[in-house]
Amino acid sequence: MTAQHESPVARFTGDASPYGGGDPYADYRTADFLFTRYANLADRRLGAGVIAANDEFFAQRENLLVPERAEFDPERFGHKGKIMDGWETRRRRGASAEHPWPTAEDHDWALVRLGAPGVVRGIVVDTAHFRGNYPQAVSVEGVSVPGSPSPEELLSDDVKWTTLVPRTAVGGHAANGFAVSLEQRFTHLRVNQHPDGGIARLRVYGEVVPDPEWLSVLGTFDVVALENGGQAEDASNLFYSPATNTIQPGRSRKMDDGWETRRRRDTGHDWIRYRLVARSEIRAIEIDTAYLKGNSAGWASVSVRDAESGDSGDSGGSGDWVEVLPRTRLQPDTNHRFVLSAPVVGTHARVDIFPDGGISRLRLFGALTEEGVAGLRGRLREVGG
Repeated sequence: MTAQHESPVARFTGDASPYGGGDPYADYRTADFLFTRYANLADRRLGAGVIAANDEFFAQRENLLVPERAEFDPERFGHKGKIMDGWETRRRRGASAEHPWPTAEDHDWALVRLGAPGVVRGIVVDTAHFRGNYPQAVSVEGVSVPGSPSPEELLSDDVKWTTLVPRTAVGGHAANGFAVSLEQRFTHLRVNQHPDGGIARLRVYGEVVPDPEWLSVLGTFDVVALENGGQAEDASNLFYSPATNTIQPGRSRKMDDGWETRRRRDTGHDWIRYRLVARSEIRAIEIDTAYLKGNSAGWASVSVRDAESGDSGDSGGSGDWVEVLPRTRLQPDTNHRFVLSAPVVGTHARVDIFPDGGISRLRLFGALTEEGVAGLRGRLREVGG
């Protein structure tokens, strides 16, 4: 039976039972990790990638970042053995017949480029379906290197790595979660498995910390986009999909790549509240309902709040909500564009949909204010970017 824990971390150790048929996830060990409310910085949609590994004999390193959960086919074998949906290395051996066992220092590693640099709040090392061939322990290190360094550059002696997760025992066929409390900005991670074995998936949850100089050069950009540092802070309903989907890069490619609520049976409505990358001047809005055809929202409105304005307001901060796009009819599977009659300054935004349903993307186009640039520069200094 799946274990559920309301705690920031959970420790699973030891083998899982051999697969005996039926649902391969029936005895999977997992937990409700509090840090998963943050965005996955290792999301392929943000541009994350596994750029190198010392060994991937049985299963490719790229599987670590596949967005879907790992699958298991008990009948699937190849020329090298059982084909697993994850990253799996060969069995390590010792130096001689007298010492056939690997040393305590022997380990395998993979280098991961985060899709967006940021502060890591938690990591999940998922060993789903690796029941007797998972690593004995894992560790995770991070580094912040500007530009696009090669694997050779990252592994050079002058690059100093910081430990995010110390060497810790893990369990097979389990979601092994680790809370991270370092206030540092990272661009790359090194995932180590001791001494060898297989990991199905890696998830790295945290807050994007963008480069303010890059955003300033861009001029007009999407000030709520996840890759630029926007956040979905809260939502009325997350029954079918996460609100963070609405600020992912690119257009939605399928129905569950957006935000959809359960069906309402009352006279209320649903909403998402966002924090912008920083204080910004908004000039245009896009609301996309791509792939939401019979379940798109009927109408939507957008409001903005300036938490630095000094006015009294709701939602835990100063500044009143100002409606910048009145309730407007939406069409299914359509991208809607609105140019504001005058720029609006704000730090937060809210989209309200009526009465329920969903949207796939929200885009708020504008530019940073002077206060916004200064705030981002200060944040970057705080976390060592």
